[in-house]
Amino acid sequence: MTRSNQTFFSDFLLLDLPIPSVYHHLFNMLFLAIYLTTILGNLLIIILILLDSHLHTPMYLFLSNLSFSDLCFSSVTMPKLLQNMQSQIPSINYGGCLTQLYFYMFFGDMENFLLVAMAYDRYVAICFPLHYTSIMSPKLCACLLLPLWMLTTLHAMMHTILTAGLSFCENNVILHFFCDLYALLKLACSDTYVNELMIFISGGLTVVMPFLLIVMSYARIVSSILKLSSTQGIYKVFSTCGSHLSVVSLYYGTIIGLYLCPSGNNSTVKETTMAMMYTVVTPMLNPFIYSLRNRDMKRALMRIICNKKISL
Repeated sequence: MTRSNQTFFSDFLLLDLPIPSVYHHLFNMLFLAIYLTTILGNLLIIILILLDSHLHTPMYLFLSNLSFSDLCFSSVTMPKLLQNMQSQIPSINYGGCLTQLYFYMFFGDMENFLLVAMAYDRYVAICFPLHYTSIMSPKLCACLLLPLWMLTTLHAMMHTILTAGLSFCENNVILHFFCDLYALLKLACSDTYVNELMIFISGGLTVVMPFLLIVMSYARIVSSILKLSSTQGIYKVFSTCGSHLSVVSLYYGTIIGLYLCPSGNNSTVKETTMAMMYTVVTPMLNPFIYSLRNRDMKRALMRIICNKKISL
């Protein structure tokens, strides 16, 4: 149905991945394996933290929330991607596109804020070790987590509602493998000034500010490390922060590479590749980073396995 040179359609066409058709089946199996690994790895971390009382600390409370966020973040795009790779025409309906946009922004924002909370937790643990328990109280943890969930809900809802108010012209091909906000704005034939203004304003709150807070936390941590004279103390600090710093570097490295580095002529391929990194690869790697570099997680797994054997 056309009205005033605007076409109202029920489906968007998604961009197919830049993969030769002969390798589609192989990559489909690869992405399925990555997705299953992401689900199982993050579920394992959540279950370990729930079952082992030694992990009932602020650090692992934030980690369990991060694992849940990673699990959901990957589930926003991966099932639809796997379905479209089996289909001759990769598409998504209008309602599904807005739903995907909402949850993509929600869990993406949640990832940013949880990394900040974890950085603050490490800052308190290293700079104020004697007061850690009193500072990182259950009340403070609740005061950190509840506003994060509320803020991400409002932020994602705001952009979804603003996008739903746009009019789209005859071109319904989204130059991405999922409903990305920027890709949708490029298709709109109505004024997107308000949308772009809110992206600029909220981007500072949800991306730049968390990154700066993490940098400030680690600047203070490095300052404390330089004051340590013992090699054992320095090693303990790095072992405490190593996992979180690896996740921060991986997550923000892809975002900086996508939005701050020049894209040249292959912008679509680059955007797809970088988006794959932080929506598909990073959620899969996080459980390995935290489990392989974390003695507490290994010990918790061994305790649960040993208790299971004893009970049997």
